[in-house]
Amino acid sequence: MTDYFHLQTDRDTLLAQSSLALAHLGDSVFELMVRSWLCTRGPSNVKKLHKATVGYVAAPAQAAMAQKILPLLTQEEADVFRRGRNTAPHSVPRAASREEYQTATALEALFGWLYLQGKTQRLNELFAIMMEE
Repeated sequence: MTDYFHLQTDRDTLLAQSSLALAHLGDSVFELMVRSWLCTRGPSNVKKLHKATVGYVAAPAQAAMAQKILPLLTQEEADVFRRGRNTAPHSVPRAASREEYQTATALEALFGWLYLQGKTQRLNELFAIMMEE
C-alpha cells in the first residue's frame, strides 16, 4: 500500500510532471500546512480559521512570503521555482496581479516538488521562515 503522506518519487517521474501539476499538489500541501499552523496557535472558531486561511493562501500573500525564501533555495529548488513562475497562467484572479499569481504558482510548484520527494523537513524549514512575523 502506498503511504501518500511519505512519498519518495524518483527524479525522472518528477521531471515528467508539468509545473501546473506540481502547483496543483503544492497548493493543497501549502494550505494543509497553513491550516495546521493556525490550529496549533490556539483555539479559534471555524469562521476565523477559514478567514485566516484564505488570507494566507491567497496569491498576493503567497507571493510576499515567497520573497523571504528565495535567497535560501538550493539551485535545484530555484530551478523548480523559476519553471513554475514561467508557466503561463490561463487566467489571473482579480485580487492578484499577474506577477503575484505567477510567483504564487511558483511557490506551489516548489511545495509540490518537495512533497513528492518526501522532503518534509525542507518543507517545514521553508514554511517556518515564510510564517515568521
